[in-house]
Amino acid sequence: MAAPAPAGSASRASVRHRLRAWMLEGLADMAKHQKGAQPPPETAHKGQRWWRVMCLTGVDYFSTLGYQPGIAALAAGLLSPIATIVLVLVTLAGALPVYRRVAEESPRGEGSIAMLERLLSFWKGKLFVLTLLGFAATDFLITITLSAADASTHLIENPHLTDVLHDQQVVVTLILVALLGAVFLKGFLEAIGVAVALVAIYLALNAVVVVVGLWHVFKAPHVVPDWSHALTLDHGNLLAMIGVALLVFPKLALGLSGFETGVAVMPHVEGDPDDTEERPTGRIRGTKKLLTTAAVIMSVFLILTSFITTLLIPEDAFKPGGEANGRALAFLSHEYLGSAFGTVYDVSTIAILWFAGASAMAGLLNLMPRYLPRYGMAPHWARAVRPMVLVFTLIAFLVTWIFHADVDAQGGAYATGVLVLMSSAAIAVTIAARRAGQRRWAVGFTAISVLFLYVTVVNVFERPDGVKIGACFIAGIILVSFLSRMARAFELRVTSVALDDTAERFVRDAARRGIRFIANEPDQRDMAEYRDKLQQIRTDNDISSEDDVIFVEVTVGDPSEFESELRVRGEVLHGRYRVLCLDSSTISNALAALLLHVRDETGQRPHIYFEWTEGNPFAQFLRFFLFGQGEVAPVTREVLREAEPDRGRRPRVHVG
Repeated sequence: MAAPAPAGSASRASVRHRLRAWMLEGLADMAKHQKGAQPPPETAHKGQRWWRVMCLTGVDYFSTLGYQPGIAALAAGLLSPIATIVLVLVTLAGALPVYRRVAEESPRGEGSIAMLERLLSFWKGKLFVLTLLGFAATDFLITITLSAADASTHLIENPHLTDVLHDQQVVVTLILVALLGAVFLKGFLEAIGVAVALVAIYLALNAVVVVVGLWHVFKAPHVVPDWSHALTLDHGNLLAMIGVALLVFPKLALGLSGFETGVAVMPHVEGDPDDTEERPTGRIRGTKKLLTTAAVIMSVFLILTSFITTLLIPEDAFKPGGEANGRALAFLSHEYLGSAFGTVYDVSTIAILWFAGASAMAGLLNLMPRYLPRYGMAPHWARAVRPMVLVFTLIAFLVTWIFHADVDAQGGAYATGVLVLMSSAAIAVTIAARRAGQRRWAVGFTAISVLFLYVTVVNVFERPDGVKIGACFIAGIILVSFLSRMARAFELRVTSVALDDTAERFVRDAARRGIRFIANEPDQRDMAEYRDKLQQIRTDNDISSEDDVIFVEVTVGDPSEFESELRVRGEVLHGRYRVLCLDSSTISNALAALLLHVRDETGQRPHIYFEWTEGNPFAQFLRFFLFGQGEVAPVTREVLREAEPDRGRRPRVHVG
């Protein structure tokens, strides 16, 4: 009699089991469409009210008020309000229509990446998507680290804390990133609740600062005339001012951030009760409200804050080392509303900047599991939320450490990621409008695409470090993706098997005398091909003429696809040869799936017969990995071995 396991061992096993269950809880929370399946229609309408989800994206979008007025002042000087108006026009007339169209075309949150994915097939399509995912990762991860670093800057520069936290920028930033990860480990609903509270408080405090700032501007009659006179002396006339504003516009492009995350978290927007995944009308309508409301609120605040900060703050204070550098509105709150209000404003700014990474984290958790596991380029647990939160948090730690929590050092990468995604979105909706025959929309979206591409190119030339960082993310994603796909190459990779009536009859008839399949690579498909193949297999494997055999042929479609359904159709060729025809991305995995399905349906172990393939084994593996072909027999057996550990139940593979 075996001795019972020690109590301590059982307790540790129980803890590990509970930890694993907790980590993998809600495996499909943010990746419902794995394995090609669609979620049940009845769940399509569930979610959060659009204004609550707007607050989640708003912690990123609205938090740019913490630094955007200062960026505009440094880039445009006295011209900052006019340059900001140009930014607002691009936002309302450019970015907003683009992303409203993206919401229509991609209502499950994949964004422009999914729209562009449809244009390319095979490996070039996968590589293109991985490249865009690299820029998306750059945008979202740098949003997390840059926002946390800016929050720590506000914290350290607060007059009450600067002596205590001096030179602790990296440590404070790492703590903030860790706290953000902890919120998402707790649960996504908690993240939305925190976002609603932070956005409401932050916008209310900013409204107070704006009203007080406007009061001081108009209370001093000379301020506006002095500013107008200085503008005229520097730039001459309004057209010249607009021209200069357009030239400095690329430096203000960070004020456009937030649209991509607005679409990425779209699956969390509540739809109508009769919404389906094919037509989520209510979710699309709610997302359009989300995007429009956020853009209008932000536009009003951008114009007003750039106006009061330009007129009320000395120019030198915006420069590096100045009191208003990176914290213009915080400077005004201390200056005109006192230390107590200023500290409250600082706390609110720190909180929303810290939590700005929440929308980015939500975007990552929604975006990455929709592609990488489906491509076979991530492990199965990548569909679960909590393990991915840990992965992204650790990467954010690494980025923070590499850049020493320096906001300016990460600004180029952030702008590059934002602008590349916005350019891809504009191009995607342009193509969609052309295909729909909407000529006017196509012309308008083309103009927007040209504008965003111009801004992207200018930003790349001015801050090439952003492309370098983006390239590192892209290279990392591609490397990890291909290593993961290689490690998962021998998985079954078939989500379901469906036989038509003819194929079902073939299998049912063969089950009476033993199921024997012959794997055939279709060529001319004439009578001689099947006669010679059958004779060769019978000779090599001592199969009598009385044994029933069925040919199996696999046509390889897109070998870059990883998971798919397997549909089997039966044919009778030349009046005597029964053939099962399969369409799949790989030959071996499809054959293994068919064998296991037939075994489960009939209760018999089927046999399959191959001929050896000539060629170098390594070259054959590359053919299998890249093109779904290669040496079929040993790979089929290996797929079966991994799928069915019990040798007594495993279908038999014969090679002659």
